[in-house]
Amino acid sequence: MNYVINILIILQIYIILALSLNLKTGFTGLLSLCQAAFYGTGAYLTSILMVDIGLNFFTALFFAIIINITLNASITTWSAGRLRNLYFTLGTIALQIVFFGVIYNWQALTRGPFGIPGIPKPELAGLIFNTPLKFFILTLFFTASAILFFYWFAKTPLCKLLECTRDDEVWLTVLGKRPAYYKFVSISITVVFATIAGALYATFTSYIDPTSFTLDESILVLTIILVGGTGNIMGPVSGALIYVLLPEALRFVNMPDSIAANARMIIYALILIFIVRLKPNGLFGKFEIRG
Repeated sequence: MNYVINILIILQIYIILALSLNLKTGFTGLLSLCQAAFYGTGAYLTSILMVDIGLNFFTALFFAIIINITLNASITTWSAGRLRNLYFTLGTIALQIVFFGVIYNWQALTRGPFGIPGIPKPELAGLIFNTPLKFFILTLFFTASAILFFYWFAKTPLCKLLECTRDDEVWLTVLGKRPAYYKFVSISITVVFATIAGALYATFTSYIDPTSFTLDESILVLTIILVGGTGNIMGPVSGALIYVLLPEALRFVNMPDSIAANARMIIYALILIFIVRLKPNGLFGKFEIRG
């Protein structure tokens, strides 16, 4: 039972990550490959504030969000204001590589390749979320809040202006609006939810190291929203479901042990290729990502 609950916790973390990236990429049109930098910064900041300073989870999360917005959202917005399309994407790759280099080499703060062990579990009013079921309930709260927020946000006039930034930035400027402001809003909201996902991941595993927040992880989160589709809520959620649950379902396919692992990966890859071939914009996509 704990195995199933742990899988569902990981699923919810990826749903939050995918929803946050979808706002920046699907609604605002900023094809980004630095989601793991936002995610990892949230995980590291929360862990350091809890382990080294002794803050509780929710206080550490609050300060992690503020710092993450100040650092990463500002840098990414600055890049978005000066770079377009593929050049912006290359800029986010550079940010991701710089982030990894910092957390890997700044051993005095991040412990470098040794990682940060012994991260405490979240606690609220004396209730410690130290069992899989309790942590699942905590994660479910954040995931439900994220889904409800993005569902509400997609209907607001502000979201329509983000879509205008995506579709015709010149026209938005003609209306007297500042595209840079709306990009900052989009990126900041993305950072908030990526920080939450990182904090949940760090306290769930009780240990983090740089290998969890590489460029590969950013590509993975982007793949989730490409498979599920962008520009709505169903796309990222369905993409996360496919990524997390499909490999687990393939474990029930009877195969010889000698070929099982490789065969499951081949089947999983073929299913993803089949989905992308039939639905180029993703299963529920409303917007075609342009690099």
